[in-house]
Amino acid sequence: EHYALSQNYPNPFNPTTTITYSIPKDNDVILTIYNTNGEVVNTLVNIHQKSGNYKVIWNGSNNSGRRVSSGLYYYQLKSGGFSLTRKMLFLQ
Repeated sequence: EHYALSQNYPNPFNPTTTITYSIPKDNDVILTIYNTNGEVVNTLVNIHQKSGNYKVIWNGSNNSGRRVSSGLYYYQLKSGGFSLTRKMLFLQ
């Protein structure tokens, strides 16, 4: 088992997209969405999780619940010493 962060699907997306990831051991997990300026748009996961495979659905909203604008976004998984970032495209 190993850490993994899959490409979101569908991509491009509207209105929702699914992000899947795996963690090999129990650990704190943070899954964050960023805009192209590197600003946090939404924190989807910020908890301690058991080892396994996970799926999160993002509805294109920010931390305040407002819909974000069309464009390129980044999602980043951090857990233990692991960190990986991928791109996704939101189209309205």
